[in-house]
Amino acid sequence: MTYVANPKRYDKMEYRRCGKSGLKLPSVSLGLWHNFGHIDNFENGRNILRLAFDNGITHFDLANNYGPPPGSAEENFGKIFKDDFKSYRDELIISSKAGWGMWPGPYGDWGSKKYLVASLDQSLKRMGLDYVDIFYHHRPDPETPLEETMTALDLIVRQGKALHVGISSYQSEEAAKAIKILKQLGTPCLIHQPKYSMFVRWVEDANQPNGMSLLDVLEKEGVGCIPFSPLAQGLLTDKYLNGIPKDSRAASHRGNGAIEEDAITDENINKVKKLNELAVKRDQTLAQMALAWILKDPRVTSVLIGVSKPEQVTDSIKCIDNYKFSSDELKQINEILK
Repeated sequence: MTYVANPKRYDKMEYRRCGKSGLKLPSVSLGLWHNFGHIDNFENGRNILRLAFDNGITHFDLANNYGPPPGSAEENFGKIFKDDFKSYRDELIISSKAGWGMWPGPYGDWGSKKYLVASLDQSLKRMGLDYVDIFYHHRPDPETPLEETMTALDLIVRQGKALHVGISSYQSEEAAKAIKILKQLGTPCLIHQPKYSMFVRWVEDANQPNGMSLLDVLEKEGVGCIPFSPLAQGLLTDKYLNGIPKDSRAASHRGNGAIEEDAITDENINKVKKLNELAVKRDQTLAQMALAWILKDPRVTSVLIGVSKPEQVTDSIKCIDNYKFSSDELKQINEILK
């Protein structure tokens, strides 16, 4: 059956301006890091994407290495895009990234101009796209000069292969340098994608060589922020309150960033149980509260969710119903997470 998008898809979603740019992103975006590879159920992935768009999620986030195997998430997305979303292309923000190992030899990893340009060409072919809306350098490269990596991003925009560029997992000082180079080149850095959750809070740390936290740098420079792994790979849900379920990613040993069993310690589970009690008092699920906790900061443009079932999309979106926290609630959360 031909897919027809929900005509009321924009009625309830909240959209936030990305830094000082003209682009707005949905408060909740969908990441395809997991559950869209060749090892996964294709129709389930299709249903997730359809439901997400039907609920106003216009931003789909991919990378060259998503799968497994690497590249397969883009291939599967490309098939779904062709069948379901091609007529809606101008309503979508589609992103991809390069920075992790993709092919053998010295040109298939990190941040050289050779690698980034070639990788995006491959990604566009896999997805059947003429361009992506955002292209990221996926991680800092300790050996390639930062100027070369940023010049490659600038070139990609000038070639018309991406409308905007961003960076991911850059620390505060290096992010500031990258942002400065891109500004001088005339291709502003649109957005930064860091790992950020209640359990992983390095983006708040101002004890950096430049004396500024990453969030402070992004605010100062007018750059958007879209955290990934806001649920700590599922730890900040009710999934692990009673141990590791058999169908969880921790039990499946998928690799590719799935939560490790050693993260599910008694100490962490006790913290999660206390957080869950607070979430119940807020009339939210733990996952909704964890997402809302990220969105409470106006420096955050959007939060990336990863889901394995369609119903998790609609459940996650409810986080935007309440992302206000009292000072007492924030104090309780900080005490629990000590």
